[in-house]
Amino acid sequence: MKSRTMWRHCAFLLATGVGGMVCLPAMAGGFSRGEANTDILYSDAQFSAESSVIYVSPDRSYSKLMGQSVDEGAYSDSFVIPNLTLGMRFSDSLSCAVTYTKPFGGSGTYGEAAQNAEYLTAAGNGDPLPNPTTRMKVTSDEYGATCDVRLDAGPGRMHVIGGLFIESFVYQEDTWIGDVRLKDDGELGYRLGVAYDIAEYALRVQLMYRSQVKHKGDGTFTASDLGASLGIPDTLPAYGSGTLPQSLKLSAQSGVAPGWLVYGSVAWTDWSVLPDFNYTVTDLGTAHKVFNYSDSYTVQLGIGHEFNDKLSGTVNVTWDQGVGTGADISTDSWSIGVGAQYKARIGTIGLGAALSYLTAGSQRVAKGATYDADANADWAVAVGASYRLEF
Repeated sequence: MKSRTMWRHCAFLLATGVGGMVCLPAMAGGFSRGEANTDILYSDAQFSAESSVIYVSPDRSYSKLMGQSVDEGAYSDSFVIPNLTLGMRFSDSLSCAVTYTKPFGGSGTYGEAAQNAEYLTAAGNGDPLPNPTTRMKVTSDEYGATCDVRLDAGPGRMHVIGGLFIESFVYQEDTWIGDVRLKDDGELGYRLGVAYDIAEYALRVQLMYRSQVKHKGDGTFTASDLGASLGIPDTLPAYGSGTLPQSLKLSAQSGVAPGWLVYGSVAWTDWSVLPDFNYTVTDLGTAHKVFNYSDSYTVQLGIGHEFNDKLSGTVNVTWDQGVGTGADISTDSWSIGVGAQYKARIGTIGLGAALSYLTAGSQRVAKGATYDADANADWAVAVGASYRLEF
């Protein structure tokens, strides 16, 4: 049936999600990155496998530091989001999937002007040992297993979805006096969801919840040459803790004409659970990284079209609410994404790209920032590719 074929094709475009996955690194739009591909649970194939990779290059830079204009390039680092999924249908009513992605992360490298601004601010506040940050990086990995139980309900099917995941966490910070490396090998989280679909009309509505995860990281502080000259031991134990947020996402899609599908989603992320991140270096002291993030919402609207039996395409627009409240520059973003998939002789290939507009913003010491800074509107670009196999 034509409408059922259309549903399968457009569902794949949603799974690749190239436009909607464009996220900014930490200190320039929050920590959210990849999302586990649980859409594969809806496949009617007995076995499904999909891999994708997205490369994101944000261009967030300071326009002013402590009221003075600067031009030293972007401090936001490029990053890659991998996504691997294996799905198995055990019966008409049960399917399961194992997934891997990087759900959170961020990386910033700070130039000489930013380091000097942090030094002068700390010294002006009476800090006896100002210690500017040169680079900060957060990474996480998620390994999950999720199952879907489907039941006939009226003209369609009801889905009950649930699963567990292990989330790891790594924090790295390079400073003038030394480097900190903290790691949590893995903490348990869960996801729960419900959905209803009518395949004949390419209709599907889904509500998915992902739990928060509390992390405790242990590691080491390694003194730099400057730190060693100040009498700091070569290595010291370090530890820290923090919570990564829960989220709730409502998504929907529907066929509107032969070969055409519209889709959209609204997601809430509980970023207020992370007001700060503190870590302690034994015999040296405690560092306070203030975020004061607010909860955020992400809204996406898109349309997909099947041009023929082999080629489909999609375009979408996404608004992401910035989580910053003045402790760092984490502003709203607007993205437009385009994607295409081609059904080859063996498997299906997907390609996509997105362009994001990052609104202007500022951070202030009075609101928890380590130094006053401003940023003009900036841009981010992303490209992605995927491959899917079903039989």
